[in-house]
Amino acid sequence: MSWVAIVPVKGNPGAKSRLGERPDRAGLADAFALDTVAALLAAHGVDRVLVVTGDGELSGRLAELGVDIVREAPVRESILPADPLNAAIRQGLVVARGAFPEANLAVLTGDLPALTPADVERTLHLAAAHDRSLVPDAAGTGTTALLALAGVAIEPRFGVGSRAAHEAAGHVPLVLAASVSIRHDVDTAADLAVAQRLGVGPHTLLVVEAPGSAAAR
Repeated sequence: MSWVAIVPVKGNPGAKSRLGERPDRAGLADAFALDTVAALLAAHGVDRVLVVTGDGELSGRLAELGVDIVREAPVRESILPADPLNAAIRQGLVVARGAFPEANLAVLTGDLPALTPADVERTLHLAAAHDRSLVPDAAGTGTTALLALAGVAIEPRFGVGSRAAHEAAGHVPLVLAASVSIRHDVDTAADLAVAQRLGVGPHTLLVVEAPGSAAAR
């Protein structure tokens, strides 16, 4: 089956504030996105990866990997969307539906540094059996991936309690062990430690092993 992946990437100094006051926080957020999309690009069944971002420098690095960049719609501070993450995802979905109407769609968060192509492929195989599906985060209350077959409407509801919101919208939770990499998004230092035990991608590894990194001390 043909899948198009949509990944929203914040990509600015305010990203990943819950990692604390570590000097490499912005670099880590960028590295998470790069490793997430690299795993998607390497997975069989993923035909295209669309990244929605307003970060020009990061978008250049992502484009070098082979993704399609969807420039996040600029907004004035006075009219900032109340829910910028889901607004960016909706923008990516509109582009994907218009450009690839026959493709199945998978929305993934851009903070999955331990993601592997094999786990992406396993997820897509399971998702093929449902019109709408989701991957719960490791805690079981959030969502790391939201999937829908071609032509099936999809409304992102990422945020606190997103699993319940997505289930209420008809998305079936896929049965994946808590240790599977696609369930491990990184918001906190504890999340990063778990991802490191699973094995992070090369971009994240370069940042966490850099001299002076909080994780390398």
